[in-house]
Amino acid sequence: MRGTTIGGEGSRRRPPSGPGRTRPAGRRDGSRPAGGPPRALRLGPHHWFAERLLAVVSGCRPVHSLLGHTVGPAYQQLVGLADEGPLRDRLRPVIRQCGRFTPGPGVIEAFARIATGDRVTAMAFRLEQGQDLRWRCAAIEMHSPRP
Repeated sequence: MRGTTIGGEGSRRRPPSGPGRTRPAGRRDGSRPAGGPPRALRLGPHHWFAERLLAVVSGCRPVHSLLGHTVGPAYQQLVGLADEGPLRDRLRPVIRQCGRFTPGPGVIEAFARIATGDRVTAMAFRLEQGQDLRWRCAAIEMHSPRP
């Protein structure tokens, strides 16, 4: 049928239209957009916060980058940890494990095990969900075993 071809070639088919369509009209390559939400959103807010808190404590990001993401004494705790720089003088720190406990609705108590070379540092933090449904860090602590 001549009406189902593009460009007059009898061997090419017209791209599907409607809900089953897999690419924009006129696009002929087979590439598709990446599926699903970003990794940090799939894993949960505690993973997102663990990455950001580690970046601040290790000196990769400034403390004020988490100003709107902290409440109560957490910002001052973060300033103190960034000033001490427990992870600044080491190899690039990496989060090896991140977990959480939910003691009630709107609260997450989380931990992260941070490895730098052969040393492991523990980070614990508390997240609270506000009226606007955004998560904010309410407390943070770090412990590094003595060598």
